[in-house]
Amino acid sequence: MSGGDGLFEVEPVEKKQPQGRPASVDKTFRDFDPHQVLLLPPSLDDWLPEDHLARFVADLVDEVLDLSPILANYTEKRGYPPYDPRLMVRLLIYGYSTGVRSSRAIERRCVDDVALRFLAADQAPNFRSIARFRRRHLDALADLFTQSLHLAQKLGMVKMGRVALDGTKLEANASKHKAMSYGRLVDKEEQIEAEIAELEAKARGLLADAEATDDAEGQVFGVDGNEADLPAELDRREKRLAKLQAARAQIEAEAADKARRHAEDKERRRQQRAGTSDEQAVADAGEKAAAKARPKPKAQANFTDPDSRIMKNSDGAYIQAYNAQAVVDEQHQVITAADITTNASDALNYTTMLDQSTANTGIHPKQVLVDAGYCSETNLEAARDRQLDCDTSTFMATGRLGHDEQVLPAPRGRIPKNATLKERMARKLRTKPGKAAYSRRKAIVEPVFGQIMTCHSGRQLLLRGEDGARGEWRLLAACHNLRKVFRHAGTTALATLAG
Repeated sequence: MSGGDGLFEVEPVEKKQPQGRPASVDKTFRDFDPHQVLLLPPSLDDWLPEDHLARFVADLVDEVLDLSPILANYTEKRGYPPYDPRLMVRLLIYGYSTGVRSSRAIERRCVDDVALRFLAADQAPNFRSIARFRRRHLDALADLFTQSLHLAQKLGMVKMGRVALDGTKLEANASKHKAMSYGRLVDKEEQIEAEIAELEAKARGLLADAEATDDAEGQVFGVDGNEADLPAELDRREKRLAKLQAARAQIEAEAADKARRHAEDKERRRQQRAGTSDEQAVADAGEKAAAKARPKPKAQANFTDPDSRIMKNSDGAYIQAYNAQAVVDEQHQVITAADITTNASDALNYTTMLDQSTANTGIHPKQVLVDAGYCSETNLEAARDRQLDCDTSTFMATGRLGHDEQVLPAPRGRIPKNATLKERMARKLRTKPGKAAYSRRKAIVEPVFGQIMTCHSGRQLLLRGEDGARGEWRLLAACHNLRKVFRHAGTTALATLAG
């Protein structure tokens, strides 16, 4: 060691390389300078490859889709200019197509995601603007479903030779713990009415005391209060009672409507067997049944989303949900009809969904495949009539097999004259053509539900109310169809369709 007292000699230490910077090697790397200043401004067109989904969505919105129903809502010239509807539709279609459905998530992705920055032209709408746009134009956005279907038809992707109808339970944006049964509603309503009466008596006593002295009145009602004011505790209970009464009225109205429809249907079938027709008798039977209808004690209403219902999903769990229905074409798994119902049973949707599919496509399918959830006397009769009127053959499962049941052999000989419609359908499914046709059901419709649940994150709805749920389900179905179009034809087909 040089200098100092020179008692010890220390070897000189080599200077270490700075941490994080690679040591010199015999290799040439590409230039990398994060602080490089660009000579020219970057072009949005250079951000994505030519075959990217975002480019397809951009061309679709700008050149193909009809946005006139959305544009027609903008009639007020005053105020701050809103975002271009094309921008917002681009974000929603791409977001729903890739599983980014939350308005807050879309706002974040407009900064973090290159594809959404490309679609938004480097703008970042606030999540409130996105949510308001979706809610305001929900009907027009739901109508994109029919536009996506017609686009697939023009590309030859919809044949309507064989379709499958099925339903799936979608979780509502509400907790099942916010639901209350009819029996508990009645008990709770009586309890709160008693509490309100007690509080009102107490309030009257306080008012009487307040008349004697202004100080006591000020302590009870506040400095600016008056005799008409009620304590906050009483006000809360009255609001709670109003919610309970509204929920009770909803359950009672639904029970009456269900009884009315059942009685009218029963009366129509009786008249059909007798060869008569009297609509006034049908209406009278319905009104009589509705007047006598009483809700079941376990019938429930939800305070967060009153239109949703507790339903059992495919896993056997009870959830607050809507029943989403879809008709799917076999050729490219394009959805031809999509709707939402608040009834957990699928049986009520056979005729309405097939009619909707025909109205959307203009074509009656040759074959319809449905599972046992749709099997009912009414639907079997409707399937028979559809075969006669539209030449549409229905393959409807008549029930699940028991644990020890075996599939019966294919029938031989003529069908017995006294065979019921259910027996005829069961016999039809046991034939070789019937087995071959029905075996395709799961391969047609089940993958569609799986794709919507996973690729589109569509297991839970974001919008509340039956109308909101229906609009969102149809928007999900539209995005599913558009992804099918993108994978089948890509961006090149849009130029032809736009022309």
